[in-house]
Amino acid sequence: MNTQHNNIRYLNINSIDKQWGLTVTTAGYQCIPPHSIYPSKRQHPQSYSFNPEKGRILTEYQLVYISQGSGFFESQSCKRIKVKAGTMILLFPDEWHTYAPDEEGWYEHWVGFKGDLIENWITNKFFSKENPIFEIGINATIIGLYEEIVTHTIKEQIGYQQLISCIVLYLMGEIYYKEKNNSLTQSDIVEKINQARAIMKKKLDNPISVKEVAQKLNVSYSWFRSTFKAYTGVSPLQYQLQLRYLRAKELLSETSMNISEIAYTLHFETISQFSTFFTKKEGMSPSQFRKRCLQ
Repeated sequence: MNTQHNNIRYLNINSIDKQWGLTVTTAGYQCIPPHSIYPSKRQHPQSYSFNPEKGRILTEYQLVYISQGSGFFESQSCKRIKVKAGTMILLFPDEWHTYAPDEEGWYEHWVGFKGDLIENWITNKFFSKENPIFEIGINATIIGLYEEIVTHTIKEQIGYQQLISCIVLYLMGEIYYKEKNNSLTQSDIVEKINQARAIMKKKLDNPISVKEVAQKLNVSYSWFRSTFKAYTGVSPLQYQLQLRYLRAKELLSETSMNISEIAYTLHFETISQFSTFFTKKEGMSPSQFRKRCLQ
């Protein structure tokens, strides 16, 4: 480990930054050498420094990434757990926690942040205090993003807060994406879901029921419905409806078919039913949408 490769930043936030919805409070990366005191009180303000035996409580969120070494993490809502290289830890405000490297030290990267955006993610259960650990593996791109955040904090150019907060947004999206996909790692499950989506796309002009899709996959209807929603975030029926909506937009913008022909092609019972469906999805009627496309 390169003990000189340390960079620790604590940032000022103004009223315009707060209006953006997400602000970065601190960022940095540092090497913790073997058999050293952690954390170093000389490098962090008192509000951030802590004794790993006692832990601490922050007033912000932090996303900590361990790129080398190993150690432990524990919080009020998460029992003590081993942390290894490639682990990302999400720290919550007002939540007691502690973590530290083992005797061999580690290399850590972090970014602290707060704002309405992250609070909305927590309220809608995209992330939870009970599951703050994410195994994303060693990733040079992730390391580069942390370093890019620090680089922008050093320059402090106008708009840098908005830029680095968007990098945080990307990091949060990355861990959410990986976590959702890792929860369904069995290749046969993923293959079934992909087969189902292919069947529904192929049968768009001659749709079949969700139960028939399950039968073609040789799985139970209840298993298929629950597994499909867990993987895609929507039910099979909602997925089919979305396909019909996207196909309707294509036909309205790229063909000369009239509204009734499109409704018939997509197997709606009446023009009125199709119009109501499309208006609810798009916010305007099929005829209004076509007129806008021709402008």
